[in-house]
Amino acid sequence: MMEIILASGSPRRRELLSQAGIDYIVKPADIEETTEEVLPSKVVEDLSRQKAIAVSKENPGRIVLAADTVVAFDDKILGKPRDEEDAFNMLTALSGRTHQVYTGVTIIDEDGNVNTFSECTDVVMYDNSPERIRAYIASGEPMDKAGAYGIQGLGAILVERISGDYNNVVGLPLAKVYRELYNK
Repeated sequence: MMEIILASGSPRRRELLSQAGIDYIVKPADIEETTEEVLPSKVVEDLSRQKAIAVSKENPGRIVLAADTVVAFDDKILGKPRDEEDAFNMLTALSGRTHQVYTGVTIIDEDGNVNTFSECTDVVMYDNSPERIRAYIASGEPMDKAGAYGIQGLGAILVERISGDYNNVVGLPLAKVYRELYNK
């Protein structure tokens, strides 16, 4: 197995790579995350590519893996909530509805070849009562999560089902990344 550079500080991505037995070191990209793209799939692809290229320039000849994840509802990207009321509004909008989680991934190999792709998972939320939503917000968990929930934590109680890769919702489409890293 080869060691890769993970251009992300995400603890969830680190957990997923460790789960798959992938050796890595963490060197988060230090970039301003801006893009001209508007479609969620293109936004995450562009941002992951920017991160990977920035880290690769500082580490030539090394494999670099970067990712970016967003929650989208009606093709609008939902970021991290500004405050508890913003979290409540997001979770109320998602309640009883289907939304998408997109993760863009870029892998740069030792020769500098750039491979960028994205994965989309549909997430169906239960019709959650205002009381359940407020109780979840009171846990503090949603405040640093895009879309105001984390499926890998207490937020799982809000989710009825998903269609697609669960790990993608956590932050990295692990099986696809593994196949891309290790020649399918």
